[in-house]
Amino acid sequence: MINFINPTNVAGLPAFEYSQLMKLVNVFTAHQGKNEQKNRYYEGKISLNSVNLGIALPDGLSRLEIGCAWGAKCVDVLAARSMFDGFVGADGNDVEELDALVRANRLIAEYERAARDELKYGCTFATLSADKDIGCKIRFHSPRTSAALWDGDKGRISCGFAIIDTAPDNDTLWSPSLIYFYTDTDVWALQRSDSSWTAYRYPQRMGRPLMEPLIWNATSDKPFGRSRIKEPVRRLIDGYVRTIANASIGLEFATSPQKYLLGVTDEQYDVLINQKFKQYVGSILASTTNPETGEKPTFGQLTQGSLQPHVEMIRVLATQFSAATGLTVTDTGVVNDTNPTSSDAILAQSQTLVGMAEQLNTGNGDSLRTIALMAMAVANDTTVEQLTDEQKSVVAHFKNPAMPSVSVTADAAIKIASVRPAFAQTDTFLEMIGFDKADIRRIRGQEARARGDQLIAELEL
Repeated sequence: MINFINPTNVAGLPAFEYSQLMKLVNVFTAHQGKNEQKNRYYEGKISLNSVNLGIALPDGLSRLEIGCAWGAKCVDVLAARSMFDGFVGADGNDVEELDALVRANRLIAEYERAARDELKYGCTFATLSADKDIGCKIRFHSPRTSAALWDGDKGRISCGFAIIDTAPDNDTLWSPSLIYFYTDTDVWALQRSDSSWTAYRYPQRMGRPLMEPLIWNATSDKPFGRSRIKEPVRRLIDGYVRTIANASIGLEFATSPQKYLLGVTDEQYDVLINQKFKQYVGSILASTTNPETGEKPTFGQLTQGSLQPHVEMIRVLATQFSAATGLTVTDTGVVNDTNPTSSDAILAQSQTLVGMAEQLNTGNGDSLRTIALMAMAVANDTTVEQLTDEQKSVVAHFKNPAMPSVSVTADAAIKIASVRPAFAQTDTFLEMIGFDKADIRRIRGQEARARGDQLIAELEL
């Protein structure tokens, strides 16, 4: 966990920039607790103390650990459908300069991580900086290590910071040692030495901070979005953990049902009490008539509790969780007789999630395009306005969030090629029938060699 050290008395930082930095520190501190809570639910670390109603769960079982992956599920399942596939230029081909930046920054792989953080916290931030080796370095930062202020008039970030490096205080706490502070005109590197901070200024020509957010489900009063693990979802997760705990306790009693033996002597009673487990697992329970009362001992067993109410409650919670998150009930790991079995029914049930993925791709596509334009401008030491029309034409490309099977897409590709014969010669056709980019390169290369061999053979005749 990061123990944020307030960067007071930053040497070399002007007064106005320092006031902006203090606002950012206050924003970061105010949201740190909530962000830690969202991360705890994502990791499934929910204690029974936090969900116990004080009725059925005894205090002595507070250390019982119940795993729940619903928090991670509601984030990961949607993030998995947002598959960034690079940028495309106006002519439908890759822009070589931008493609090199994507590869150097491993942007496709980094986007997967950024999308999970975006859905977990509501937003995540991309930062850019000049790099002499690759032209521009692009990094993503979650709200646990960054903060920003929103400019409503300009519809973008007004300033922000990202924790770049930390130093350990002890085994569990780390404090920032290097912070990058982004403004409209500069990137400030704030370096900590012991308890003192020093600012180093690096001017930039972009006219806006080199920081761009990826935002999920923003509203007018929440411009930095809302988490997928919001309050109603967390309450449903609490209910699941509580129900599983109750079911676990009920199963213990069902495994060793309560029995009773009436009319025994004091000596027999002492033997039974001192050897409870032996009496439980023994196949024969013997007792003589009570000489004091003349009664014959009576053996009986109380009715076992049923786990069915717990199972029904889990199904109710799973249904509510499905409605709140757009996941199918099957995604929660709960299966019942009402679940659809046909592929068409399952596809229909996932349409809500597909719609959410399309919404995610639309918003992130705009942000990724802005990041791409700024990255090319930083690499060329220019501004976005001075980029060429070809560079400005780039758009982010995502794979189909519906994730159709290869047979479905191949059938569609063949039908399109039947009315547009030239389509069969495109890379898109090969992608739709199941080939990835590596396969397409091999196919194109081998086709070119085959044409060359054929041309040589014709010239030799």
